[in-house]
Amino acid sequence: MPELPDLQVFSRNLEKALLHKELESIDVFVKKKLHNTEQELKSALEGQRLEAIQRVGKELHFTFKNKHVLGMHLMLHGKLYLFKDQNEQKYTICTLLFKGGTGLALTDFQGQAALTLDPAPKEAPDALSDEMTLSWLKAALAKKRTAIKKFLVDQHNMLGIGNAYADDILWEARISPFSVCNKIPEPAVKALHKAIGKVLKDAETKILKHHPDIIQGEVRDYMLVHHAKLEESPGGAVIHHVASGGKTYYTDEQVEYK
Repeated sequence: MPELPDLQVFSRNLEKALLHKELESIDVFVKKKLHNTEQELKSALEGQRLEAIQRVGKELHFTFKNKHVLGMHLMLHGKLYLFKDQNEQKYTICTLLFKGGTGLALTDFQGQAALTLDPAPKEAPDALSDEMTLSWLKAALAKKRTAIKKFLVDQHNMLGIGNAYADDILWEARISPFSVCNKIPEPAVKALHKAIGKVLKDAETKILKHHPDIIQGEVRDYMLVHHAKLEESPGGAVIHHVASGGKTYYTDEQVEYK
């Protein structure tokens, strides 16, 4: 599943291709994950100019001139493709065709990618937002007895972080993914807060540098520990992995607080 750094780059590149274009038509071909009717989408969005594309947590939000927003969640296997005049992709969930012939197709061979018209505001802070202060993180962790990795990937706690980047963030902070949230001491919480910003921003920078036009997929070339082909961390420690709601990668360099 694309995570925060991937989606940051996708939104930037999609804006380059689609911003200020008028939407001629939106057509939905797989409706099982559609949170509104196709006609509601058409009535709200067709004929409107696209004003912004933003990442919101793990979603992309397409904002139109009339203030309606199309929320798009790629889920595990959703992919985006730009096309000219006619879409030829298999497993298409929906297409957006803009005036002039530029189009965007959302595909998913599992049919799980989801569309929502005017999604409700998110209550949790984004991992890179101004709200996600050290004070907020300390207070949030103090209330939780769950494992820290579970906390980081729960979108009800914090938006944008998924399985892969949670592992890298925790390695950067030298905190075991199995640590209990309210047992993590203040110096380690400070390290975690710093690691969240550093790992996510560094990843976005590397993706932009090496994959400047990307609008789909997961770039994992630059992971610190969360990579099946890595045997050692940047610090030289052996990388362990266990199956735990998706594989968790960690090393003995990380301290477990319990």
